Amino acid sequence: MEKRAYALDALRGYAIITMVLSATVAWNILPRWMYHAQTPPPERTFDASLTGITWVDLVFPFFLFAMGAAFPFSIGKRIEKGVSKIQLVYEAIKRGIQLTFFAIFIQHFYPHILSDPQDMRSWLLAILCFAVLFPMFIRIPVKMPSWAHLCIKIVAYGIAVIMMVTTRYAHERVFDVAFSNIIILLLANMAVFGSVIYIFTIHHRWIRIGVIPILMAILLSSRVEGSWTQAVFNYTPLPWAYHFEYLQYLFIVIPGSMAGEYLRDWLKSGTVSTISSANIWQAIGMILLTLALIIVNLAGLYTHATIPNLIVNSMLLTGGIFLLRKGTGFIELWRKLFIAGTFLIILGLCFEPFQGGIKKDPTTFSYLFLTSGLAFMGLLLLNIICDYFRCVKSTRFLVMPGQNPMMAYVVVDLLVMPVANLTGIASLLVYFNSNAWMGFLRGVLLTMLAVVITMFFTRIRCFWRT
Repeated sequence: MEKRAYALDALRGYAIITMVLSATVAWNILPRWMYHAQTPPPERTFDASLTGITWVDLVFPFFLFAMGAAFPFSIGKRIEKGVSKIQLVYEAIKRGIQLTFFAIFIQHFYPHILSDPQDMRSWLLAILCFAVLFPMFIRIPVKMPSWAHLCIKIVAYGIAVIMMVTTRYAHERVFDVAFSNIIILLLANMAVFGSVIYIFTIHHRWIRIGVIPILMAILLSSRVEGSWTQAVFNYTPLPWAYHFEYLQYLFIVIPGSMAGEYLRDWLKSGTVSTISSANIWQAIGMILLTLALIIVNLAGLYTHATIPNLIVNSMLLTGGIFLLRKGTGFIELWRKLFIAGTFLIILGLCFEPFQGGIKKDPTTFSYLFLTSGLAFMGLLLLNIICDYFRCVKSTRFLVMPGQNPMMAYVVVDLLVMPVANLTGIASLLVYFNSNAWMGFLRGVLLTMLAVVITMFFTRIRCFWRT
């Protein structure tokens, strides 16, 4: 049985947990660095002129990176079993369609979408939505013919469609296929395009890397009026599901796929070393270095101290390369991850003055490359903690939600808060509104509940999968 890279699950889990946390504290007034850099308090209105990044701006790129890193494990194993590329492309498109449906369905059944103010009807419908998602996305453990499994899923999708088209929404809203969760919709696009690129370049890594400059050239030249690249950029057969600009996130997914290959090659090599005194100091040094790189870039770019940030990054990156210059096993894996992350961080910092500074939205090249580089560092950090030091129990709260991310993403809105409102527990949450940091504590508590519930379903092997 192939050993599992728990660092990848933990990275995905970190991303989904912080995604939930950032959403649960969005309406409170906390320090500016607690929000997306371009939606600062107190007004919380989007300002495209603001530059910089915060920890919230790392959440989505880290999840995209983890998605790409999973390709060598999911697609790679399927290819080794002899599954044809045509079949794999079909499965990728199917997954994209399922994720798109998921994005549309959950968006229509958030309680605040169903009624304003929220009422018992909206909470019960949200819970019903959560329940219907189970037969749609779990692998039913009961032994039955494959056609029976298919029938159950078709019935579940049919119920979801009926629910969407017959439900009354707040503010006279009607069912609209274009009304979807943008985060999940972007993931759906990456699931299709990222997978297809990986399928046809699995043995040709340099061709896969070559997609990035070609895509960059199209994005840049699409601004030329009347050009064929502008026509490609503007063309969309399904405006509610696809836009060419979504493909810019391949700048994160493709490097993620390379990180996944590094992990899988390391697991298959048989050189997974045990803890030795010679490596412990390197491991501790890398924990400090990777943490420092993430914190320094967040602080430096948020405060617009770009020159000091560049200098400190150069020192930290040089120190990391020196620290990992010798060694095999874990050290060899860390060296590959660190060098790839180093290149992307430098590339991102070089792009920082371009496009008016680093921004999440509209997304800049600096943001895409830098966050991808920091994701390499995050994966390296978690590999040391989860796989080298084997901190299994202490990181379970990251690993288990990371194995069941679809459920973790919606459990607060579709289960926790509706149940809390129906039982009257939600009225107690008003005591957390006395000040901003109490509001943050409220978000932490809700996130912890989401983690506990997701861990429970993961423990009983109830996974939502596409």
